[in-house]
Amino acid sequence: MYTNIPIAELLNIIESLCEIHLNHDKLREEIIQITKLITRQNHFQFLNQLYRQDNGLAMGAPTSSIFSEIFLQHMENTTIYKILTQNHIIGYFRYVEDILIIYNKSHTDIHNVVNEFNNINTDIKFTMEEETDNSINFLDKTIKKVNNTFTTNIYRKPTTTDSVIPRDSCHPQEHKHAAIRYMTNRMNTYKLNPEI
Repeated sequence: MYTNIPIAELLNIIESLCEIHLNHDKLREEIIQITKLITRQNHFQFLNQLYRQDNGLAMGAPTSSIFSEIFLQHMENTTIYKILTQNHIIGYFRYVEDILIIYNKSHTDIHNVVNEFNNINTDIKFTMEEETDNSINFLDKTIKKVNNTFTTNIYRKPTTTDSVIPRDSCHPQEHKHAAIRYMTNRMNTYKLNPEI
């Protein structure tokens, strides 16, 4: 997603946000200049060769997640909101670039919704995965519709290795323990179907 964020449009959004929040002209100018500087630092190395990325935000840059979130929230608060209300969407849930949409098939043509999403910006393309057998995977959960209720279970992608950072690696201990804490917390907090 990062490489598809249009920088010129992002700069316009940030400048507009500065005006909305009544930032002084000097501060607004500094924010725009810093953003331009950061977005131009888009070099990466692959197989000992240095490359410059021509479009979008740099992969792996800590600021790219923040800038893409600003861009996506702007899309949501302007165009996407209108699409959702016009198409009678019941629920819209987004985490980074993964979106779960809940709708009634008798009121909503979901293929039309995806087409409208794809017409918002030529650089951003949305794809769709429909439920199969009353079940859909979203993030690390499988959500299943059973008798007008929902059950959830942990979803593992086919490529999941279930490996964590090796004990003898040079990573800080905190990083090694984080994966175990995450799995334990997930097991204790997710409302999982006890039958599976």
